[in-house]
Amino acid sequence: MKLIKGGSVISPQGIQELDVLVGEEKIEALLAPDSELAKTTAENGNAEIIDASDKYVVPGGIDVHTHMELPFGGTFASDTFETGTRAAAWGGTTTIIDFAVQRTGENVRESLDSWFTKAEGNCAIDYGFHVILGGVDEQALKEMDILVDEGITSFKLFMAYPGVFYSDDGQILRAMQQASSNGALIMMHAENGIAIDVIAEQAAARGQTDPIYHGITRPPKLEGEATYRAIQLALVAGAPVYFVHLSASEALANVAEARSQGHNVFAETCPQYLYLNLEEHLGAKGFAGAGYVCSPPLRTKEETHHGDLWRGLRTNDLSIVSTDHCPFCMKEQKELGLEDFRDIPNGIGGVEHRMDLIYQGVVAGELSLERWVETCSTTPARMFGLYGQKGVIAPGADADIVVYDPKGKTKISVDTHHMNMDYSAWEGFEINGAVETVLSRGKTLIADKKYHGAKGDGKYLKRGLTQYLR
Repeated sequence: MKLIKGGSVISPQGIQELDVLVGEEKIEALLAPDSELAKTTAENGNAEIIDASDKYVVPGGIDVHTHMELPFGGTFASDTFETGTRAAAWGGTTTIIDFAVQRTGENVRESLDSWFTKAEGNCAIDYGFHVILGGVDEQALKEMDILVDEGITSFKLFMAYPGVFYSDDGQILRAMQQASSNGALIMMHAENGIAIDVIAEQAAARGQTDPIYHGITRPPKLEGEATYRAIQLALVAGAPVYFVHLSASEALANVAEARSQGHNVFAETCPQYLYLNLEEHLGAKGFAGAGYVCSPPLRTKEETHHGDLWRGLRTNDLSIVSTDHCPFCMKEQKELGLEDFRDIPNGIGGVEHRMDLIYQGVVAGELSLERWVETCSTTPARMFGLYGQKGVIAPGADADIVVYDPKGKTKISVDTHHMNMDYSAWEGFEINGAVETVLSRGKTLIADKKYHGAKGDGKYLKRGLTQYLR
């Protein structure tokens, strides 16, 4: 038994001075600090005391968009389920939902089973899966129904990457119609991949092959257009739609308009789209910009994207912050695109830093403490069928708890991060605040600046349907 004593418990509903009593895996009770039970528990020596004085006590972070071991661009994401989930724990994330990949011509069930094999017995924290549908056909549509019954309740489709993951409008519509009947949530990567490939090919023909052209050839208007088109398909199908890694003002405007009309349209953004930009990062000297190649790309600082996205988080037009954690090393991975930006593996590592980076929004006055918890933990749990078990500090919930020190200081560096990468996209970022203690189902994973967990601590999560429809 553990007693987290003296802290401020943060939830979307507010801030309360409460002690948290943790039993075997679950939260047993929330106690007023001066209550008889709190005093007795603290005094009788039967509970380990975790001193949270002057600190925040928040539900463990839930990152609903990660790609461990993802095959992409002739290589694999450099974090395994073991290294990536351990890094997540260091950063206060206690649950991930990763993507099992089904490609055209592959069986959905067999593809999913291969991802269970990768993760099972290796994860430091609890995990679930979405399924990427790379090939929407009759068999895949039937298997969607089966998987929903088995707790895989969200499916991702791509309007980008022709020849790899791309689905045309007809396939997207059919998948959305299936989701309308079985209750699943369709997740969309919304960029007009057909047009992007034309623009990229033209740029390469002109000799424009540096990393910055990855961003220049994926203009925000093509994210906005795809977002609008996907919303219309969802309305025709009568299905909710969730946009992953939204990066551009144009796309956000379409989401906000649909939401203002009462439609079940949702979106996430990622830390890279709130802080990093095309000119300074993707356009860094030499080949350094390759470390910032992701899709959608970083947007120009000369436009209003950053400010619009922060505002979207405040207004709930952006519901969640995820990472799209898809790490690659510079050496031998990003370097595959030394001669042509189109060959640079797409992805940025960040699963370890999300809670810290979004807390900086609190420090800067962009978000409230309550909204920080809501976007990083509570809404992810509600959106993806985990709420009650995850995303909340309440009796009966899993004891996934982070003690966060607002007076702590953290400096991000490749020399100190725990992700399996040879560089950091966040090198030199100074964080006001620090993760101090992390519990996962009551077990201490992080304390005293040491890792106390073990490979296989994490369990698979069977998820329910989304609880976030309007």
